[in-house]
Amino acid sequence: MNQMAGSMPEWEKRFRAPRVSLPDWAEDAPERALFVSNATGTYELYAWDRATGAQRQVTDRPNGTTDGVLSLDGEWIWWFSDTDGDEFGVWMRQPFTPGESGAGTSGLSGTSGPSGLDEPAAPGLAPSYPAGLALGRDGTAVVGRSTDEDGTTLHVVRPGEAPVEIYRHRESAGVGDLSYDGTLLAIEHTEHGDAMHSALRVLRLDGSVVAELDDTEGGTRELGLEVLGFAPVAGDSRLLVGHQRRGRWEPVVWDPLTGEETDLAVELPGDISAEWYPDGSELLIVHSFEGRSELWRYDFAKSALIEVETPAGTVSGATARPDRSVEYLWSSAAEPPRVRSTAGGVVLDPPGMTAPASVPVEDAWVEGPGGRIHALVQRPAGEAPFPTVFEIHGGPTWHDSDAFAAGPAAWVDHGFAVVRVNYRGSTGYGREWTDALKHRVGLIELEDIAAVRQWAVDSGLADPAKLVLAGGSWGGYLTLLGLGTQPDAWAVGLAAVPVADYVTAYHDEMEALKAMDRTLLGGTPEEVPERFEASSPLTYVDAVRAPVYISAGVNDPRCPIRQVENYVDRLAARGAVHEVYRYDAGHGSLVVEERIKQVRLELDFATRHLK
Repeated sequence: MNQMAGSMPEWEKRFRAPRVSLPDWAEDAPERALFVSNATGTYELYAWDRATGAQRQVTDRPNGTTDGVLSLDGEWIWWFSDTDGDEFGVWMRQPFTPGESGAGTSGLSGTSGPSGLDEPAAPGLAPSYPAGLALGRDGTAVVGRSTDEDGTTLHVVRPGEAPVEIYRHRESAGVGDLSYDGTLLAIEHTEHGDAMHSALRVLRLDGSVVAELDDTEGGTRELGLEVLGFAPVAGDSRLLVGHQRRGRWEPVVWDPLTGEETDLAVELPGDISAEWYPDGSELLIVHSFEGRSELWRYDFAKSALIEVETPAGTVSGATARPDRSVEYLWSSAAEPPRVRSTAGGVVLDPPGMTAPASVPVEDAWVEGPGGRIHALVQRPAGEAPFPTVFEIHGGPTWHDSDAFAAGPAAWVDHGFAVVRVNYRGSTGYGREWTDALKHRVGLIELEDIAAVRQWAVDSGLADPAKLVLAGGSWGGYLTLLGLGTQPDAWAVGLAAVPVADYVTAYHDEMEALKAMDRTLLGGTPEEVPERFEASSPLTYVDAVRAPVYISAGVNDPRCPIRQVENYVDRLAARGAVHEVYRYDAGHGSLVVEERIKQVRLELDFATRHLK
């Protein structure tokens, strides 16, 4: 193993080095935890008894598993079972402690998984796309389902009883959280038709309505809400809610039984999320601003913010433990992720090699047609100008940050500069920046990418003859659209799991994404055909001049394969230079070797065609 690691390229080590997620712990059994790791070469769920240190692999499937939830008493592990990454399936469960059979007892260093431990968690519910899950203390569960036929349905599942449907709507909705006593259910819904801005409703488990909170005022205002969680204290009906009333995400405490709201007025720039401390006396605040994040705690008694010291970089997740220590997953562009604790040290350190460091990011602020654009830049060793990869993030409601990423680091190792652009439509820069993405979808983001491209060339960073446009998911979509609408700007295009033919993609994709597309474009392809045509890469395919590499999962429910094939057929019909790689998974792969293979193919394609 050490010999192999010694001869392995640094960029491959970053993918192969074992990683762990932030452990999730059971509220009523805090020494029982669940986390995700790639220790066996595939991302799977692991159980961890913190009292004894024992770990075991929970799932073992060819295409990996990452969606899992611990019951509040720590007795059961729920996990979502789909088929080869298609995201369509059912919830399964298995006991946290499998007994003395010896089945499923391996830890991070083992390779065996569970054997005969799993059972259907919600018998009687047909397969669907997941729409949230909440578990109660008495064994009751609320399961959210999404299907093309029914839209969203929510079901109460009690031990030994048939599931009972308590909610149904054509538009997107989802389970938020159950109150401590299990009598109140908070849900997010978009019954008003705006899939980007949810309203909240609190229900009894018989489906009766307790309270409503709707900042959209029936869809007339673009202000969203999100469920952050009920207070984890007996007799406390307060619900922590995220809102956008002041132009960015921040928390408010709402009691659905009394209607009382407590505005925290946290005076920090940027977006703010929060979760409860276990005794409900404080909130753990995650503050995100300009591509970095930090932690604070909010003391209700003092109405005060107290900083929780963390290194500069990105906190990808954090949780307050019963002893009031805070555990958090931290990384920077230069330093690989670690699960740390404010009590000191690393909480969970996987065995095996450590991912090599990369280079730090630099910030670039570029004036664009819609305001200042934030870009993150990584430079290789040597003299500029460099061949440069514009690595465009997915979402679009996402943003790149000062966080460790093996993909960009691989390009830097091969002598490329990497530029990541938080275009209009990205999160993290206020509500107006995110909501600017309307109707001229794709074209708006590309205006910002073009402005940053020009800055990169004018500043001497980038070689204008060796510019690569690349991205996955929405970033793959923008890559194909950019190659067609800006054909003279790019030397090579690399598109992973992209939207390529917007109309066909709409008809084939999962229902929740149909709702998002209707919001972004203002209707269906039949209602606004001109907008779908203007935003579809297929419209501009005959203008593409750069060599194009496309990778696609054959089971992808988000960017389905048929619409990719339509685009590829058009490239082939006119003899355009292109290569296509199809793989047996969904919207990306959870298998480490598959990820390495795809990056290797992209590196090879780009270097061959850039000469």
